[in-house]
Amino acid sequence: MYLIAIAWGYVAVMMALAEATSSQGSILGALITLLLYGVLPITIVLYILGAPGRKAARKKQAMAEAELAAQGSQVAQAAQVEPSANPAQAAAPSTQADGGDHAPAQPLPPEGKEA
Repeated sequence: MYLIAIAWGYVAVMMALAEATSSQGSILGALITLLLYGVLPITIVLYILGAPGRKAARKKQAMAEAELAAQGSQVAQAAQVEPSANPAQAAAPSTQADGGDHAPAQPLPPEGKEA
């Protein structure tokens, strides 16, 4: 895809150069030739040919956001724990990891040792 755009850009630059160096040409004519025969068509073609890639990227991003939202709702559901009937037990700090991406409020004891 880019090879064709580069080749067409080369042709457009050569046309503009021929216009600029011609005895009847001008620099303004060369700039207009470069823009209308080179830059404008190349940008339109690359935009059209890039549409499937942009669509795939949007779809991939939407899937990633949906997956992240699903994981967030699972974490939120896991965090909703029924309060204990024993108030002393409910106030005791938990020694289990919370499953989130942040460190727990109280550090966990080393494995194999009781606190």
